[in-house]
Amino acid sequence: MPLDADVAELVQALADSQAPALSDGTVEIARSNYFSAPKPPLDDIAHIKDSVVEGPHGPIPIRVYSTTPDPSGLPVIVMFHGGGWVLSSVDGHDHVARRFATVTDALVVSVDYRLAPEHPFPAPHDDCWAVTEWLSHNASSIGGDAERIIVLGDSAGANLAAGVALRARDEGLQLVAQVLCYPCVDTEQDSYPSMTENATGYFLTAADMRWFWGHYLANGGKQNPYAVPARAESLEGVAPSLTVTAEFDPLRDEGARYAKRLADAGTSAEYLAVPGVVHGFIGRWHTMSRAVSIHHHIGEYCTQLFG
Repeated sequence: MPLDADVAELVQALADSQAPALSDGTVEIARSNYFSAPKPPLDDIAHIKDSVVEGPHGPIPIRVYSTTPDPSGLPVIVMFHGGGWVLSSVDGHDHVARRFATVTDALVVSVDYRLAPEHPFPAPHDDCWAVTEWLSHNASSIGGDAERIIVLGDSAGANLAAGVALRARDEGLQLVAQVLCYPCVDTEQDSYPSMTENATGYFLTAADMRWFWGHYLANGGKQNPYAVPARAESLEGVAPSLTVTAEFDPLRDEGARYAKRLADAGTSAEYLAVPGVVHGFIGRWHTMSRAVSIHHHIGEYCTQLFG
């Protein structure tokens, strides 16, 4: 089907702006352009608190969101922001964290993991794992329930969530679920038709993904499934999953294939292919109206699994 009308309007505006592709510029320019992009109105959240968790590479800032003024015993969503492991932060994804707290009534813990190229793999993954592991023992100290944890991410954040879910399986940490919004899980583009069909013209490009991967894996890790989840030999025993993809996204088919692999491995794996939208739509509900219904779908999925 064609692009949704509101999505087509944004895509055309981006084309008319003639802004350079991420892969044509420097990291500094890409970060400046990302933070200058307009954000949606913010959900009003009763409780927001910044804190720090110690990790193997040093302190890791986190931001905790709750619709309850004095949270206690709430299920926990550990959120890893997108941005190609290079862009964004807890500030850049503040509007997304607020929205997920609103639609789930869970304690959302947004992780300000270290970014590439200054900190390539394994640092971002290690940060996300360290916070998740800490929560599995200490969630009650911030108002959460250590027995009910879901990892969630968008794009590169979904890559990190998938990697953490694999590590949790390997190290015996039981997660309730993993929610992967248009995940990037494979460095090899040639086997995915969407990488050609949607290579340019739809916000994220195939060249952008090569640029992001180049920064993230500058020190190696291409065969490590915690960095590239598609390299996992088996997905048996990994946490239940919800995978969301966008029709006009170069990452669409790798997300679909990963969701099928999860289902084939015998895990509970829900796959939601969203028509008419482009990469990044989850965080742009002010310009891509279909995002709102997907927010509620994710909210219902999380609340059902939390019980």
